Amino acid sequence: MNYMSVYSIRIPPEIKNEMNKLKGEINWSEEIREFIKSKIEEHKKRKVLQEVVAYIQTLPEVPKGTAQKLVREDRDRH
Repeated sequence: MNYMSVYSIRIPPEIKNEMNKLKGEINWSEEIREFIKSKIEEHKKRKVLQEVVAYIQTLPEVPKGTAQKLVREDRDRH
């Protein structure tokens, strides 16, 4: 069986009225579940990106001109 938890939110009456008008066209529960899932994924990605940036900032700097040198060496090999 697929048990789900209940999470309640409060919304203004005017929004609830608009939701009710679209009840047969939009599955609000599914829309809200998908929105929450996407927010969680977005947060996880942002956190990983922050960790990667923090790690990169701990790396030592390469000497100036290294990129040019590596590109030149790669071109010379071909």
